[in-house]
Amino acid sequence: MKLKHLFAGAAVAAVSALPLGATELKFANFTPPFHTINASVIEKMNEELSSATDGALTVRGYHGGELGAGPVEQYVRAVQGVADLVWGLPGYTSSQFEKTMIAELPDAIPLDKPGYEALWAAYDQISGEFPGTKPIALWGSEPNIFIMKDVEIRTPGDLQGLKVRVAGATAAKVAEALGATPVQMPISQVYNALQTGLIDGVITGASTLSDFKLDEVANSYTTGANLGRLVFYTVMGQGSYDALSDEEKAAVDAVAGAELSRNAEESWQATADAALKAAKESGDNTVIELSDDEAQAFSDAVADVVNGYVSEVGGEDTLAAMRGE
Repeated sequence: MKLKHLFAGAAVAAVSALPLGATELKFANFTPPFHTINASVIEKMNEELSSATDGALTVRGYHGGELGAGPVEQYVRAVQGVADLVWGLPGYTSSQFEKTMIAELPDAIPLDKPGYEALWAAYDQISGEFPGTKPIALWGSEPNIFIMKDVEIRTPGDLQGLKVRVAGATAAKVAEALGATPVQMPISQVYNALQTGLIDGVITGASTLSDFKLDEVANSYTTGANLGRLVFYTVMGQGSYDALSDEEKAAVDAVAGAELSRNAEESWQATADAALKAAKESGDNTVIELSDDEAQAFSDAVADVVNGYVSEVGGEDTLAAMRGE
């Protein structure tokens, strides 16, 4: 979906009329209200915007796909004015976010470097990939791990012939380089796919163990390899932003950026840490922590894919910015 071409020069739908003297921004959330996004971004924005405007500008979350089912269409909902604010994953429409997706590549960002710092450091390089919207927050998940059912992953060879869910085209190439068969699907479908044996596992962050209840169907986890991380965005439709008063725009501008992104990422990491701790303590899971040498084998296996992708999208400067070079 090449949205950067689709929306060039297109008009954006205006926001719905609201009671005089108050503006309530609709935030579309395709996940349940207990998901980490609610407290870390939706409620956080509501609190800060309401405080800055004496209650004149607020945010209301519409959860579980109330404003439209499916995470793939989130960005379009903001552009078309179905929602004022949305959150989503660039990986679901990866052809639109060619350079942003570099942050998801294995070894692109060191495991101990915050993803939000890397993304905002490269913002000048990637800002053109967000047409028709105002980016509010950009952040990364906790580093990806292998979440598997009835199979243990210690070497790339252990993945040969296995069906592994991936979030997008870039991750699919990584899975193939490791010998797995990639299966692309929204994270909301992974529970049933694991339960029924449609897939053997997933490369994603440990926060999904609680946010999507994957701890109920998976039983083997491998950590320590730099398998990349997921990237998330919160964007506001440009039409919704333009319809605000100057005071309201100033409040939104003050909330947008690195601080809200940091709050989101740290919340994701806290959720992941707690979920992985619970998995270790349950007694019925296998948790594998790779040594440095074992982790390097995975990096070596995907190096050509990583370098090839960066070259293909002309992303050398973007990668350097993300790494702080």
